[in-house]
Amino acid sequence: MAKIQMKTPLVEMDGDEMTRVLWQIIKDELLIPFIDLKTEYYDLGLEYRNETNDQVTFDSAEATKKYGVAVKCATITPNAARMTEYDLKEMWKSPNGTIRAALDGTVFRAPIQVKGIDPCVKNWAKPITLARHAYGDVYKNTEIKVPGAGKAELVFTAEDGTEIRKTIMDFDGPGIIQGIHNKDKSIESFARSCFNYALDTKQDLWFATKDTISKIYDHTFKDIFADIFEAEYKEKFDEAGIEYFYTLIDDAVARVMKAKGGFIWACKNYDGDVMSDMVSSACGSLAMMTSVLVSPSGVYEYEAAHGTVQRHYYKHLKGEETSTNSVATIFAWTGALRKRGEMDNIPELMEFADKLEKATLSTIESGKMTKDLALITSLENVTVLNSENFIKAIRETLENM
Repeated sequence: MAKIQMKTPLVEMDGDEMTRVLWQIIKDELLIPFIDLKTEYYDLGLEYRNETNDQVTFDSAEATKKYGVAVKCATITPNAARMTEYDLKEMWKSPNGTIRAALDGTVFRAPIQVKGIDPCVKNWAKPITLARHAYGDVYKNTEIKVPGAGKAELVFTAEDGTEIRKTIMDFDGPGIIQGIHNKDKSIESFARSCFNYALDTKQDLWFATKDTISKIYDHTFKDIFADIFEAEYKEKFDEAGIEYFYTLIDDAVARVMKAKGGFIWACKNYDGDVMSDMVSSACGSLAMMTSVLVSPSGVYEYEAAHGTVQRHYYKHLKGEETSTNSVATIFAWTGALRKRGEMDNIPELMEFADKLEKATLSTIESGKMTKDLALITSLENVTVLNSENFIKAIRETLENM
């Protein structure tokens, strides 16, 4: 069988630990036999990031801007223990955060639903996509541990020297202070990414904050979304037959629990972090979650929504068998290949991505799965496969298709 030809490379960002092991097996078993795979490769493994002073991460982001589509393996964000383990020069920042900032992107995450793995919320018939703002708020905060009584103030000094000053609290004893910020430009990019993605996927868009309490900070998000929607997207949404609406975050949570799914739920940075984990967990597993970073300029970076599976990697290093779920990593590749095919007008590549996803889900539905899914499936008499044999079972299904 002739391999499917590609015109433009994908940006390939390799990663760490068990997901790095799976990454190579997926390429060897599910991609290279069928596609003349063209990638521009960047090693985002922690050792090479340390060797290059993290320059490789910035380079991979610039390459993504150039080529328009990237696929990323899970990577380590180091803590103190990792500093020692990998003998790091410094505690390098999250590669995901660096890439998000470089692309000015919004993260869209959705559960991968499959027969036999039923959502805890029984009425969720379709996936709920979480759109998470990827800048600011608590992730770029400044904090003070207040030692004792005193006055805390919020002060802004303009370039011309004028000040805006507000009292936060007159402390009568020890306490804590946190300062957070965001930028209109970033919120505007977030809004446009959400509106564009809703049009791309033909889904309704919900947006939720707490503007009744945060009458300036959260209300600014609400106003920017409303202004951009009315000026640039209302007619397009009407033509597409989809809806945008704003609601309070607590109302959104109540609605989500009663909804059938099939919509995009846009959230500020922290809310999106928490709610995407809630939705994915309710649907079975973080390893059954797609994640794509979309920039307002139309650049896409696909990744798995989970970590590097450190515990399984240590077992793997000892020569012990693991049963690691590779579905989200496979779907990162299929998402990137489909988008590459769409951009380059290669229908065969798009069809291959569709078939590989179908083969992955069909393998699970036939009763062949990894241990994490076997523990929660409603299917009977399932076969638990190890990490490599699960991927090989998918290849067998794919070849039969």
